[in-house]
Amino acid sequence: MNRQSISRLVRQALVAVGLASAFGAQAANSTQTMNDAALPMPHHVAVDIASPQSAAVALAARRYAAFWNTGDEAYAQLALSPGFIDRTLPDGRPQGPNGPLQASKGFRAAVPDLHAEIDELVVAGDRASVHLHFHGHFSGQFGNLKGNGQPVDFQAFDLYRVQDGRIVENWHLEDNLTLLKQLGAIKP
Repeated sequence: MNRQSISRLVRQALVAVGLASAFGAQAANSTQTMNDAALPMPHHVAVDIASPQSAAVALAARRYAAFWNTGDEAYAQLALSPGFIDRTLPDGRPQGPNGPLQASKGFRAAVPDLHAEIDELVVAGDRASVHLHFHGHFSGQFGNLKGNGQPVDFQAFDLYRVQDGRIVENWHLEDNLTLLKQLGAIKP
C-alpha cells in the first residue's frame, strides 16, 4: 500500500470517528424529547472531530432540517434558541422562532407534501453549514396562485451558529428564482 492510500484510509477513519461522535453519541449528550434517530441523515458530512461541541451542533442542524422536512413545530422548538435571530430576515417575517414557524405554515399551504433533505452538513466549532434540498408538489395556494400538482424542487444554504445545543443565529439563501418559476409566479 502506498503513502497516498494510507493517508486516505486514515482520513476516512477520522471521518468515521467524527460521525460516530457527532451522531452516535447524541443521546448521551442531549436531552431527547423526540425520536432523534428519525432525524434526516446528511448525504455528505464533514465534522470537526476536535471540537467538543460537534455533536450538539450537528444535532441542532438535523433537528431544524427535520422541522423543514415535516412541518412539526416541536423540532423547531428543540432546534431554535428562544433568542434565535434570523440575520437574513425576509420582509414581512417576524424575527425570532416565530418567523420560521410562520414561513413553514405559509409554504406548506402551497406545497403540502414538502420534504427537505440534507445534501451537505459541515460542522466546525459552533457553526454548521447546511445545504438543503426541498421537493414536493404545488397543489395548494401561494398568494393568488393555485397549484395544479406541478413539481417543486429547489435548494437552500444555511449557516447556523449554535450555543448550548440550539441555533442562536441563522444566515440563509434560498433559490427563490427557481421556486417562483416552478410556482408560475415568474415566467421562464
